[in-house]
Amino acid sequence: MRRTPRGLPIRRPGGLLKVWGAIASAVVALLLVAAPASQAGTPAPTPPPSNQQFQDTISGFLRDDTRRPIEGVKITAKSGTFTGEATSGANGSWRIGVPSQGTYEIQLDESTLPEGIKLAEGQSNPRTVTFSQTSNLSVIFAFGKGIVVQQQDFGQNLLNRLVAGLSFGLLLALASVGLSLIFGTTGLTNFAHGEMVTLGAVLVFAFSAMNLPFWLAIILALLGGGLFGYAQDAGLWRPLRRRGTGLVPMMIVSIGLALAVRYIIQFYFGGATQQLPFAQSAEVQLGPVSISPNNLWSLVISAVVIALIGIVLLKTRLGKATRAVADNPALAAASGIDVDGVIRLVWITGGMLASLGGILWAYYRPGVTFDMGSQILLLIFAGVTLGGLGTVFGALVGSIIVGIFVELTTVFGLAADLKYVGALFIMIVVLLFRPQGILGRRERVG
Repeated sequence: MRRTPRGLPIRRPGGLLKVWGAIASAVVALLLVAAPASQAGTPAPTPPPSNQQFQDTISGFLRDDTRRPIEGVKITAKSGTFTGEATSGANGSWRIGVPSQGTYEIQLDESTLPEGIKLAEGQSNPRTVTFSQTSNLSVIFAFGKGIVVQQQDFGQNLLNRLVAGLSFGLLLALASVGLSLIFGTTGLTNFAHGEMVTLGAVLVFAFSAMNLPFWLAIILALLGGGLFGYAQDAGLWRPLRRRGTGLVPMMIVSIGLALAVRYIIQFYFGGATQQLPFAQSAEVQLGPVSISPNNLWSLVISAVVIALIGIVLLKTRLGKATRAVADNPALAAASGIDVDGVIRLVWITGGMLASLGGILWAYYRPGVTFDMGSQILLLIFAGVTLGGLGTVFGALVGSIIVGIFVELTTVFGLAADLKYVGALFIMIVVLLFRPQGILGRRERVG
């Protein structure tokens, strides 16, 4: 630390890095706790190489009438000259990649069923299925006495969707908080933020494919996201800021950067949907709530990380410096705050949060694609705008509202393909009555 001619201290980013190091350590500790729990279950089987080249898939789980998984059963999908095969894994899951959507004949090889297990009476085999408007079709085979259809109570369904919406909203908030921090300190609307989300999931898949431990793959992916954020600021945005480039031209540059990064990822990753380790898991019952372990861990990790970010912003010098830069960069610089250092750390933090959000999004979907970040970019913007541009806690509130609304719309009869449209609609309605967002401040223009 040194002093300006006025005697005001200029804070070096070394102390700031220690704070973020503590946060990163806490996140790593959570992931180390979550990873063994994930590994306790049996991972989803790796599909044959012939199936991995296709983006569209037909999948399912094989369970007997006591809900135990059935392993080693051969499934075949046929359409025209195409034939795909898969064998159910230890958790009963199977998946067949298909070249295109359409009509397929699915046949279960009954000779591969374990002794004493038979298809339910009246269960057709082979069976013809048709799918469109989705990249994955689930096919269910009933065994033993078959499936007893139970009408789910409306209140039960509402509660399950509410919890799922909270989980989805919190993972959206991870990406939204990073975007809001960047906007608050630089004024930049970064359309490349979706690619920062994609990068986290793609890096985990790449490191897992290199046979690295799962927890190490996640840590390296988070570090890669932070490095990507730092590289963006150091190599692109900081030079543009020094040249006095306007925000609109910088926003256009971010659109070009998003397209470039997206198709670079596609070039190396491919266009198929891939699964992260332990992506498929049966739901567990926690009291009245039915939720998958992945969604449960997503909810816990997101809540803890966001709470840590809130504590840092409210209680630490770094948080005060960040809020000061967001309110008035010139005054913050005059007060002795290292504005460039704060912005640099904000970009690193935003990259790591986006990567973590992308990892959790890959488990929520589930699946990793080259454009997965761009698919929820509008929802991220909706959360930030709904809560109030540049306000971190506004981004949190807005994202939770968007996540819950997305999930609850299906309970009230809205088609699943339209649920994201509903979230954007509610954002428009709120902004018509409160343009500054829920937690935003009124500002005079002109």
